[in-house]
Amino acid sequence: MKKLALGTIVLVLFCSIGYGQLFDIVIRGGHVIDPRNNIDAVMDIGIKDGKIAAVTKKMDTSGAIQVVNASGFYVTPGLIDIHTHDFFGTEPDHYLSNGLSAIVPDGFTFRTGVTTVVDAGGSGWKSFALFRKNIIDNSKTRILVMLNIVGEGMRGGPYEQNPADMDGRLTAMVARANPNIVVGIKAAHFEGADWTPVDQAVEAGKIANIPVMIDFGGSIPNLSIEELFMKHLRPGDIFTHCFGQLRNREAIVDTINWQVKPFVWEARKKGIFFDVGYGGSSFAFSQGIPALKQGFLPSSISTDLHTGSMNHAMKDQLNVMSKFMAMGMDLNAVIKASTWNPAQEIKHLELGNLSVGAEADVAVLNLLSGRFGYFDCTGRKIEGNKKLEAEMTIRAGKIVYDLDGIANPIFPPSRQPGLSEHY
Repeated sequence: MKKLALGTIVLVLFCSIGYGQLFDIVIRGGHVIDPRNNIDAVMDIGIKDGKIAAVTKKMDTSGAIQVVNASGFYVTPGLIDIHTHDFFGTEPDHYLSNGLSAIVPDGFTFRTGVTTVVDAGGSGWKSFALFRKNIIDNSKTRILVMLNIVGEGMRGGPYEQNPADMDGRLTAMVARANPNIVVGIKAAHFEGADWTPVDQAVEAGKIANIPVMIDFGGSIPNLSIEELFMKHLRPGDIFTHCFGQLRNREAIVDTINWQVKPFVWEARKKGIFFDVGYGGSSFAFSQGIPALKQGFLPSSISTDLHTGSMNHAMKDQLNVMSKFMAMGMDLNAVIKASTWNPAQEIKHLELGNLSVGAEADVAVLNLLSGRFGYFDCTGRKIEGNKKLEAEMTIRAGKIVYDLDGIANPIFPPSRQPGLSEHY
């Protein structure tokens, strides 16, 4: 077993005396993978008052309110999906900004072990307040936001092609007024042959001291991603859809010799992050497989979750993680790219880990063995022998999803439902 943080050791010694009654939940016997704290071993986890209270080899459970039998499962920090679209609404012509193509997050997060999502550009400075009022403040899922550089947000069509509605100063003003929610700036979908959205987004990022996420491509004629990386983006900015291969986007893997382009390696050295952002058509095995074989792994694994992508090749966060395992990434690397790495990218180091004192966001995952098919937007299929499934999700110290009833009791005494609540 690798070394634990000092604070963990102190609480472990305290809890080993027999104070099982200290815990609201004890997760017992699971294989804990916590990349931040270099934990990769069978451990017990104690949760109290919504926080991680202890991580130790064996814990007294006699006084715990609920005990979760995680034997045979992997226990990880709650997963972080930093490219999603959660600004669901009732406007049929608003695409991903108060529109019908976005998703209601609580319905699709917890069943996949995700406890934190980042809405990637659904709202701009003009529409953020409505997003917060209707969705963010009424969701159990932690929703963070990349503000769109377009004031109207991701409404689609001509709304996203209007440089006059791209204002770095006003975008930064809203970001700075909501520092606990707004974690970045998003630029996407622009088809003009100039750098206006990128440069305005970077300007907003500089003022607010937050990263920029770029969905790049579609300009006619195409703009160079080498110029994007080397002349416009800063260390810490994020290039999403990094394994996409479409005619209107320059790919990071050369489609003639199938090598990762030299300037892409240089961009990584510069400090640019490469995010999957799988989407409906923004990932291809023809890019992902050669990149991984050459050691170019994604900085973060994310879904670009919306009603189109989830019913296409993407499915959900765990399916994308499983797909990357089928391509050659090991389990620990996939977990890191879905927890601690994205937490660092959005500068929220309190997330994506199981440190003592951290908010208790936890995923209990089952690694299934068998024959599983994974395909991309082109119809290319590969097979894998492993697939991840969520057994349980804990958000802020509360069990919010339990697939097979592995908690004992299923509900804590304060939440025991009566028949009238079900029928």
